[in-house]
Amino acid sequence: MIGEALQLEFVRNALAAGLLVSVVCGVIGTLVVVNRIVFLAGGIAHAAYGGIGLAFFMGWPYAVGTIGFSVLSAGLMAAVTLKAKHRADAMVGVIWALGMAVGIILLDLTPGYSVDLMSFLFGSILTVTAADLWQMGGAGIVVLLVVTYYYNDFLAMSYDDEFARLRNVPVTFLYCLLLGMIAISVVMIIRVVGLILVIALLTIPPFIAEKFTGSLRAMMTVSSLLSGLFTIAGLWLSYLLNLTAGATIILVAAGGFLLATLWFEISRRRGGHRRPDTASYR
Repeated sequence: MIGEALQLEFVRNALAAGLLVSVVCGVIGTLVVVNRIVFLAGGIAHAAYGGIGLAFFMGWPYAVGTIGFSVLSAGLMAAVTLKAKHRADAMVGVIWALGMAVGIILLDLTPGYSVDLMSFLFGSILTVTAADLWQMGGAGIVVLLVVTYYYNDFLAMSYDDEFARLRNVPVTFLYCLLLGMIAISVVMIIRVVGLILVIALLTIPPFIAEKFTGSLRAMMTVSSLLSGLFTIAGLWLSYLLNLTAGATIILVAAGGFLLATLWFEISRRRGGHRRPDTASYR
């Protein structure tokens, strides 16, 4: 039955898209988790809906409009969180809601086009084309190259930003760069699980990996592998049971998170496993 499914082009495209996204989720999701900016990542993801509406309203390619709007939203959130930290949560919430509202209104105003909101809210991985794969691959390569180049600086910033500043690490620049990469990653992940579920795929695998790894690089690697495993298993179940692919992937990921947490707690109580100290990451 697996061979039969793989003979279908849309299944092969969906699998390739899922694996591409898994690598990016593992790398960027790890930085999101260790820097404790999950709320910001969620805000960028939902604000990206404004870019979807703008792209359709202006007749632009989906990726161009969405990436531009997402990066702009990320820049606004970076400025807010750096300049007014005590009001950051409220301002991020405003940008989050405003982005979605703008997207909905622009889609309503788009002449002669009926937009399937469900495909953006919950993903449309089975409709990914070869052109989409090239775009996703290009965006993924850019993200991975940037993280590789600045890896040591990201490592220093993630675990002790004050010490990093003392060592002349450009923390502010790296923080803004990270939010920009989150924005690019979100545009990729939207095609797989949709806006509503983006944050789950971006954070669940790193949360699991954090419990069992002792370095940032290992955490990224394990997160990517887990993302790939959850994506493949979710796609297979959705194919067998005729379910929505994006939601099924997240259900599988949530099940994996529950099992890993239970195993970790049982093992810890028996004294057989100790969570790595964050100091060991440095």
